Amino acid sequence: MESNKILGEQIFEIISNQMKANDPPETKLTFERLKALGYSDMDAKKLIGQCIAVETFHILKHKEPFDLSRYTSNLNKLPEEPFDD
Repeated sequence: MESNKILGEQIFEIISNQMKANDPPETKLTFERLKALGYSDMDAKKLIGQCIAVETFHILKHKEPFDLSRYTSNLNKLPEEPFDD
């Protein structure tokens, strides 16, 4: 279970870095949108983290580069669960 904790921490670090850099801007916009819908900071980050996990899985499974279009599309669909195309 320690690896799951480490992975979760890394995903939250990615979210934090994306929001600080505003790159992509959709991450911060999604966070703010989810907060406005009543989600807590942690729950909003968990939802965004699902999009990061889906994109990471796709990268590893298909050996393809990060797809910003797919990632932002999944962010825009939240709180609906993201999926791997």
